[in-house]
Amino acid sequence: MLDDTDWHILTILQTEARLPFAELGRRVGLSPSSVAERVRKLEDSGIIVGYRAEINPGAIGLSLRILIDVITTPQQYPQVIEFMEHCPAVQSAHHVTGNTSFRIEALVGSIAEVEPLIGKLSHYGQTTTSIVLSSPVRKTAIAPPGDISTTL
Repeated sequence: MLDDTDWHILTILQTEARLPFAELGRRVGLSPSSVAERVRKLEDSGIIVGYRAEINPGAIGLSLRILIDVITTPQQYPQVIEFMEHCPAVQSAHHVTGNTSFRIEALVGSIAEVEPLIGKLSHYGQTTTSIVLSSPVRKTAIAPPGDISTTL
């Protein structure tokens, strides 16, 4: 179970992963060696699974974010999943409840790249595509669990 200090460490590392242990320790009230040991335990337990650079998609020519809903049969799931795993445009894919089987988020450079992508997915079933106009809330950090009613 994570204590408040572990959550404080995780909260900081999610936005400042390159922070030296001395500074991280100062912020959470621990020595550099104590905070390093806690981080190592969080890594060993599988809570921290990696450190990544966040890339601005528009700066590398991927300015169009699309959402694709795919309705398919359970028999097609393995093929759809394999396609999504190997398609470089796919950023995330979720098996969801409701009328849709999968919701896919993809990044492409232009509208011309959308049609071939949905054309390939249509081999597995019906697709519905939406273009993301903006993302007013886009969180990447995970907050400590709590009572949602206190924040609404």
